[in-house]
Amino acid sequence: MSIGRVNPAMRLEDQGMSGLGTVYYNLIEPALVEAAVTHGEGKLGLGGAFLVETGQFTGRSPKDKFVVRTPSVEDTIWWENNAPMTVEAFDCLHADMLAHMKGRDYFVQDLYAGADPIHRVDVRMVTELAWHGLFIRHLLRRPAAAELDSFSPDWTVINCPTFKADPKRHGCRTETVIALNFDAKLILIGNTAYAGENKKAVFTLLNYLLPEKGVMAMHCSANHAIGNPVDTAVFFGLSGTGKTTLSADPSRILIGDDEHGWSDRGTFNFEGGCYAKTINLSAEAEPEIFATTHRFGTVVENMVHDPLTLELDFANDSLTANTRCAYPLDYISNASANGLGGHPKHVVMLTCDAFGVLPPIARLTPAQAMYHFLSGFTSKVAGTERGVTEPQPTFSTCFGAPFMPRRPEVYGKLLEDKIAKHGASCWLVNTGWTGGAYGTGKRMPIKATRALLAAALDGSLANATFRKDQNFGFDVPVSVPGVEDALLDPRRTWGNPAEYDVQARKLVGMFSANFAQYLAHIDEDVRACAI
Repeated sequence: MSIGRVNPAMRLEDQGMSGLGTVYYNLIEPALVEAAVTHGEGKLGLGGAFLVETGQFTGRSPKDKFVVRTPSVEDTIWWENNAPMTVEAFDCLHADMLAHMKGRDYFVQDLYAGADPIHRVDVRMVTELAWHGLFIRHLLRRPAAAELDSFSPDWTVINCPTFKADPKRHGCRTETVIALNFDAKLILIGNTAYAGENKKAVFTLLNYLLPEKGVMAMHCSANHAIGNPVDTAVFFGLSGTGKTTLSADPSRILIGDDEHGWSDRGTFNFEGGCYAKTINLSAEAEPEIFATTHRFGTVVENMVHDPLTLELDFANDSLTANTRCAYPLDYISNASANGLGGHPKHVVMLTCDAFGVLPPIARLTPAQAMYHFLSGFTSKVAGTERGVTEPQPTFSTCFGAPFMPRRPEVYGKLLEDKIAKHGASCWLVNTGWTGGAYGTGKRMPIKATRALLAAALDGSLANATFRKDQNFGFDVPVSVPGVEDALLDPRRTWGNPAEYDVQARKLVGMFSANFAQYLAHIDEDVRACAI
């Protein structure tokens, strides 16, 4: 039996998925919430949010992600970063998953990945869990009802959390598997209920397909000036650097908080919603994101709550520090209606430097921007992971290595060319520590960071006096209205400048050691930036 709206020629039976129980096609949010509650997948929270726990997996499983090694992708996949799977193993995995699915109910969502219709990919998401259907309906873009009558997926994702892979039989690492087959246009996900795997599987797909069309796929947030989409800014950054917080500026229009493309037509959001971290979220600091946790249909994932009052405990990380909520973009009052912007006038790279070395803002040349883009630096601090007792550098190239199927230089060259063609200004912003390393110094004042970003985006910072940074060679403003001059020179904020010099040499050495892997693959101007 099937329920819902779908192109009659594109039922699951036509894709080899036969003998299933009830198949629910393209249910809207109330029906998905009702199904999820009825199936015991979670509970209704305050305001009609859906509260759910994901069990064993409260984050992605990057080591269990595979790309099927076929001749068509043999020479274009970055195999050092993407584990291979044989065609035979994938075919066996697919057959076993189809057998596992028989007799079970499934939820289908036919969606668009990409706000620009020229570059979008039509994705069919087949999920065992109703709330996964709700999640991905938020995170991707919804066709109009009439468009479903002719919808034909370019790619299909099948997610079966109750299916356990067999490493020997399926050529994978554990019972958990995420496998992408670019020839079959199929992604299989098994043995994990963490919803982020759905989102990032599609992102990985777009990161492979779009560069062939000259489109830069970016792990970034984006916004534009009110009433002026041409004045667009993008914010690259890894987790904890402020990518969502700093782009959600009420004085600008939010295009999106995580995944975008940069084409010859401008910037476009891949998604139709947000997947925000909620640990220590407050109504004072992030009022609009906080409000979504009490709105109908928002998926609230792995948050501890009072069993009687259903009040959420935003400070409780006993299940995971990676607590999150997923909601449609229109839950944010200043969000873009169409997910489109112009060519970025500003490219901002965010880092959280727990070593206390980097300045709060620096102006980058295009070559320096490529250096820091390929480096993708941030840092872990004590307490974030077991065994971490002092700041540890994290270099995730392109600010998203786990989602990069191609070599990083492919993305770097695309970004370099687009920056040169459209004349974007490039900035490195440190939201980490000042006055000392983590444990001694203090976190960069958010008020100062916002003031510096505002000056960069409105163009006034370009008129400031700059000095050359002795460690990294980029330009640092000497004075900016509303910001203490000393804050702009990290060495001056340390009680003992000699200790700063030691820490700076240490960080420079880490950058240099990491960047050695790219020297043979980059242009001379970027190589000259290596330190």
